[in-house]
Amino acid sequence: MTILVVGEGGREHAITWKLAQSARVDQIYAAPGSPGMAQLARCVDIAVNNFAGLAAFAQEKGIDLTVVGPEVPLAEGIVDHFQKLGLRIFGPTREAARIESDKDFALDLMHRHNIPTGDFRTCSNAEEARECIAEWGAPVVLKAIGLAAGKGVIICMTEEEALAAVDEILVDNAFGSAGDRCVIMEYLEGEEASIFGFTDGKDIVFLASAQDHKRIGEGDTGPNTGGMGAYAPPPLVTDELHDEIVNRIMIPTVKALQDEGCSYVGILYGGIICTKDGPKVIEFNCRLGDPEAQIVLPLLKSDLLDLIDACIDGTVADTIVDVDDRAAACVVLASEGYPVQYDIGHVISGMEAAEAMGDVFLFHAGTALKEGDIVTKGGRVLGVTAIGADVPEAIRRTYEAVEKIEFENRYFRKDIGYRALDRLATQA
Repeated sequence: MTILVVGEGGREHAITWKLAQSARVDQIYAAPGSPGMAQLARCVDIAVNNFAGLAAFAQEKGIDLTVVGPEVPLAEGIVDHFQKLGLRIFGPTREAARIESDKDFALDLMHRHNIPTGDFRTCSNAEEARECIAEWGAPVVLKAIGLAAGKGVIICMTEEEALAAVDEILVDNAFGSAGDRCVIMEYLEGEEASIFGFTDGKDIVFLASAQDHKRIGEGDTGPNTGGMGAYAPPPLVTDELHDEIVNRIMIPTVKALQDEGCSYVGILYGGIICTKDGPKVIEFNCRLGDPEAQIVLPLLKSDLLDLIDACIDGTVADTIVDVDDRAAACVVLASEGYPVQYDIGHVISGMEAAEAMGDVFLFHAGTALKEGDIVTKGGRVLGVTAIGADVPEAIRRTYEAVEKIEFENRYFRKDIGYRALDRLATQA
């Protein structure tokens, strides 16, 4: 088969890496791709939002399957565009992708179908939002209603912080059109987990669960980012808790979308918080997480292409997903100053030494090729992933690999997986 992967980040590199392992794959193209993806695929300079260009390329090259990594083209309707042309593509339609792209839609759906989540109110202007905060008090969570690259969520522990967030979203327009409206959501206390389901719109199967670290600073401080690291599986998610999440949240959500004439085919990513009242949804995403993809795909022993085909063909009920019983961790190497302002163009060294450790994988999140050198191109630069026998070993090996990689103004969190280590130490 000939496959086109749409995207250029660490998640798309991980998807390409996993698809390349399939015996059924003959050729992979990546649009626009990255230096890391270029080791596995032929990169073509077509932007992810150039649907006409991507579709024309798929027709010209006889692409058998297009796999979409990022949320933006899914939310803007790339699947609808390809399907109208009779092109095979993996991901939800624009209407179904609203589970991520429109927080008001998602929260309203959950409330109407009794899927556990927090109370919320959607505000279209700053005055309305300020009145809600005066009524609710703090803590609360403010979210730009649309897509904001993982950064449009502000946790406010005081009313002053909440009012400042209102100005940031609705007055200063910090998130552009994604912040045309604002969701004010009940603050839910608990530990978070990421659940990844592959669904054909009727049935759903799961990869390893994971735990992400969104904030820039250690101890989960500072502003949200696209993700600074992750590990799998989290000891928080016992078999019993996983079953509860599947039966109370994931399956009912697939059914709710189907019942409303919005059948969801693709990856349904549940951002779950485990509260004293049980698991609740913080948000849904319509694609794999980043950097969670960089750990759950290395732990997937099944053929990813077979899993994707089952979703498109409606045969998920007949699919068994085989997951490695080991653990994986990923630490994101970022440019100092991310997620606000940072320099790029710095040469990266030590990657070969890290990969020589074995069971270490480097996924390119923001790199470029310049005069034969790999250089930094974005805020998040590399996802360094290692596999170990258990979570502590996976974390240890990941940081061992991290120390072999250098570039100017390198920044990374030194506490990825700290909740797991604390929990395991308590259980010992």
